[in-house]
Amino acid sequence: MSRLAEILAEKSGEVLRIDVDASVFDAVKQMVEANVGALLVTEAGEVTGIVTERDYLRRVTLEGRTDKETPVREIMSSPLIVATPETTIDEAMALMTDRRFRHVPVVDGGEVVGIVSIGDLVKFTSQQQSFELKYLHDYIAAR
Repeated sequence: MSRLAEILAEKSGEVLRIDVDASVFDAVKQMVEANVGALLVTEAGEVTGIVTERDYLRRVTLEGRTDKETPVREIMSSPLIVATPETTIDEAMALMTDRRFRHVPVVDGGEVVGIVSIGDLVKFTSQQQSFELKYLHDYIAAR
């Protein structure tokens, strides 16, 4: 069974973070510049939550807040739901589907080693299926 460690091995390994007191505007700007949909939120160096595009839409836009005056702490999702590198792809997909979120931090030995998105899971699964189809096609054609 494929595990999250396989996906993390192909990613850059950089985990983007933002301080709880930063403005939502700064968080959105950082996400746009990095082309990501989520940032881990830290307070005094410790990870305390996650802020996502969905948090922005629901807790800033719909509630009429201003993104330059609202601190990240007011819209972040907390506590974190995490996975480990040994979590299977199927388990991660089920967790994300059941809990209705798109990003899960991956923790190993108490440290966040990456973030996996539902897009990462779908891409990995698609690549695996393409490989299996090619293998089966080649096997059948060789007979």
